[in-house]
Amino acid sequence: MYKSKPLKYSYSSLEPFIDSETINIHYNKHYLNYLNKLNDLLISLNYDFRYNIYELIDNIEIFSVDKRDDILFLVGGVINHELYFDSIGPSNHKPYGKILDKINQEYGSYNNFLKEFKKNAQVLVGSGYTSLVLNRSGNLEIINTSNQETPLLYGLKPILTLDLWEHAYYLKYQNRKDLYIDAFFNIIDFDSLNNRYEKQ
Repeated sequence: MYKSKPLKYSYSSLEPFIDSETINIHYNKHYLNYLNKLNDLLISLNYDFRYNIYELIDNIEIFSVDKRDDILFLVGGVINHELYFDSIGPSNHKPYGKILDKINQEYGSYNNFLKEFKKNAQVLVGSGYTSLVLNRSGNLEIINTSNQETPLLYGLKPILTLDLWEHAYYLKYQNRKDLYIDAFFNIIDFDSLNNRYEKQ
């Protein structure tokens, strides 16, 4: 079975930007629900868990066609949430390192990058994610994905992921998604971003 990835911070560590109740519900009710449903479905299909969860995407053909969409939806729900929770944290909020160099190289400045990312996040329709990814050419792109699509499906490697499902922000921000998007950039963990970027 696939195991949950523990949070690296307490529920209250991201306040006042994200409240403890939201983190608690988001992690324990939403993220773990995707993980449990994925494990239950795979067990029902007699899957032997030979691949890690990332490899499962590339080997989805081992399952019957009628089950693939359900599996990919749940896999995306697990991976996207883990990337989101790992993108943020209570420290290391100042941009630095190789990822900052890459952002400055491609966007001109970190402020330009912020404007572009926020613009993309604001126009996402419905539920989904805005992500900073590395494309096949090794360049950065900011993309939106719907529902639980993961950029990995398209050969893109996510570096930073913002969850824009309402459950990620509604308890605190209600319909003010723009305030939540702004708050997100106060809690980005640049140690984590640099680690992901350098591993790609």
